[in-house]
Formats: sequence, structure tokens, C-alpha cells
Amino acid sequence: MRILILEDESILAISMQEFLEDCGYVVECFGDSDMAFDSIFDSSYDLLLLDVNVAGKENGFEMLKSIRKESIDTPAIFITSLTDIEDMSRGYECGGCDYIRKPFDLTELKLRVEQAIKLHCFSSSKETISLPYGYMYDIKHKMLSLDDEEIILAKRETKILELLIKQRGYVVGCDMFLEEVWGEWVDPTNIRMQVGSLRKKLKKDFIKTVRGMGYRIEL
Repeated sequence: MRILILEDESILAISMQEFLEDCGYVVECFGDSDMAFDSIFDSSYDLLLLDVNVAGKENGFEMLKSIRKESIDTPAIFITSLTDIEDMSRGYECGGCDYIRKPFDLTELKLRVEQAIKLHCFSSSKETISLPYGYMYDIKHKMLSLDDEEIILAKRETKILELLIKQRGYVVGCDMFLEEVWGEWVDPTNIRMQVGSLRKKLKKDFIKTVRGMGYRIEL
């Protein structure tokens, strides 16, 4: 997944970039809004991390507002030292989905990034999600396909797949399966059997086993 950072404090920008790259994201940094704006139209991003008071024709608020007018719905998180409630309100009105005040811990950044991407994944205007090995998932119709051919899944298998898609890049363990898929306690053997049944319908290693922890789909 690709993330754009608009941040004119070079040390902070580098720290954020290196940290997020270690988390498995592809990250591009820009120090002024003009370059960031052009890149958003030239490339495809899964998330925007925007400082507000930056160089360029527009500040972070104004740039996002311009982007939204062009029907680009990429989720955006504002990262700024502004603390007034009026500034927060303006950020949301411009189309931001979250607001992180400086200074902040990088662990908090990671959690906010994950949450924004997960929520956007299943609530955006996009109807399909691209997955590894050429798979496509149709959100509206809950349909997995490969080379335009539908892969028939049972209801439980679809729920397992959707959870793995929402958490792609991260390990899903038994506790999360119990909470999100079953909604009640079941024997872990049952979970392994259901995941195994799903895996038989897919390419080898599409769903990876992380020994002693659970399963994951790569970014």
C-alpha cells in the first residue's frame, strides 16, 4: 500500500517515512503542497498524511479541499501542531478522516494509519479491491474472482476472507477470528479447518501461515 506524506519538517518526515516503510508501506514524502498535489494526480495512493502549515500555493486544508472537488476520495489524516477546535472542525469539513496533534508517538501513527485504511477499504466508492496473485474482491457482491472467473465460497469462508482482507499485511489470530467471524467461542480446530477449506480454493501461499500466531494476506 502507498502512502503520501506532506510534511515540511524534514526530520519528522524522514522518521515517519522510515517507520512506515518498516511496517510494510511504500511511502513518498513532499515538503510543499504543489509537489504533493501534482503527485496525487500522477500516482495512486491509499492514504494521505498531511501537515497543514506548509509551503506552496495551498496549505494542507486547502489542498485536500481542492482534491475532494476532483472526486478523489483517498483517506487523509491531518498531522499538525494546531490545537484549536476550530482547526479540527475545518480539517474534517475539508474531507479529512482523522487528526493527529504534534508531537505524537509513532505507534499512535501506525494505529491511526491502519484504522483509516481499513475503514476506507470497505466504505469507499470503490467496488473492488486488488489482492495478491491477481485476485479481485467485489465488496458489494462479496465475490472473489481470478481472471474474471468467480471463485465460489461458503458464507463462513467469505467472512474469513473479508477479515483477512481488512487486516491484510498483518496476522489474524484465533481471538480475532472468534470475535469477528464466529461471534462466540469455538474450538480452534474448527477455525483451522475452515481456513484450510478456504485455502484449498486459492493459490498456494495466498493465505500465509504464521506459525504459532495465525494467518495473513500480504499487502
